[in-house]
Amino acid sequence: MYDDKLAEAASIWSIPVSPATMRATWRLRRIKQKMALHFPNQSRSYDSRRRAVRFWGHDGAMEAAFFVTEEALKRLQPGMLGEAGLLGAFDANRPLIYAAAAKVYARGPRGSYDLESVDF
Repeated sequence: MYDDKLAEAASIWSIPVSPATMRATWRLRRIKQKMALHFPNQSRSYDSRRRAVRFWGHDGAMEAAFFVTEEALKRLQPGMLGEAGLLGAFDANRPLIYAAAAKVYARGPRGSYDLESVDF
C-alpha cells in the first residue's frame, strides 16, 4: 500500500521515480527538518564592548551569532583574567558552551543569542 501511494505521487508529476527513491527522498527531507545547530567554524573573538566571547553556529544555511558573557566564562573556569584567559576558558569548555547555545537557540529566533551564567 505504501509503495502504491509513492508510485501514485510520482505519476502525478510524470517523473519516473522508483518507490525506493521516493522513500529515500522523504527520509532526507525529514532529516533536514530536524537539522540541529552545528558549529563548523571554530573561530571566536572577544568583544570588549559587550564583554563577551562571540562565536557562530549554523542551522542549515542560517548563521546565528552567539555571545558568552564574561561572567559566565568566569563561572565555568574561575581565575581567568583578560582577553586571553577568557578565550582560553571558551576553548576549554567548548562542548558545554555549544550545548548551552543549542538550548538557547531552541527558544526561538533572535538577532543574536546571549549565553549567561544561568544557561550553564
